[in-house]
Amino acid sequence: DETEFRNFIVWLEDQKIRHYKIEDRGNLRNIHSDDWPKSFEKYMKDVNCPFKIQERQETVDWLLGLAVRLEYGDHADKYKDSTPDGAKNTDNTAKNAEPLINLDVNNPDFKAGVMALANLLQIQRHDDYLVMLKVKRLTQDAIAKASQSKEGLPVALEKHILGFDTGDAVLNEAAQILRLLHIEELRELQTKINEAIVAVQAIIADPKTDHRLGKVGR
Repeated sequence: DETEFRNFIVWLEDQKIRHYKIEDRGNLRNIHSDDWPKSFEKYMKDVNCPFKIQERQETVDWLLGLAVRLEYGDHADKYKDSTPDGAKNTDNTAKNAEPLINLDVNNPDFKAGVMALANLLQIQRHDDYLVMLKVKRLTQDAIAKASQSKEGLPVALEKHILGFDTGDAVLNEAAQILRLLHIEELRELQTKINEAIVAVQAIIADPKTDHRLGKVGR
């Protein structure tokens, strides 16, 4: 709602930001004026807001952040030792969030669950059911693939141009790694294609010639 939006901006300036002197807030407070958008645009420039007047959601978020910083700066001693309401019962919350911490491994239900899981995963039974929890079941293909060691030279990611920017350094690095892995897969595919071409050429490139029959081949 336009009226609520304008009232919200005025409230932020009057109560929290206070960039203007009281006598200079008249144009901003005149929310029913046709010139209010111009006054608001000037206000955004005066507080160094990086967004345009059309980007309302971003502007509101930025102004709220500014208000919070100023509020904290005015009452730093009051807020520095504050604890969020959700963290007051830290111990109970941690216990509820980590049920495995207080798990009773001698509980018959726990033992029965381990046995049921072993049957489901087709893991060989052991006298000590805790040992069974450490077993990792691998297929023959997975074992064979893991046994193949690949050695190569270290890759300097900074030397490889990504071609686009996600705006996040971590995401950019992850994208570079994915692109390099994709290129490696493409090279392996190209190698297999070349091997197939060579195999076909070996069959058709050396025919037997019988001049008497005037035929090529067998």
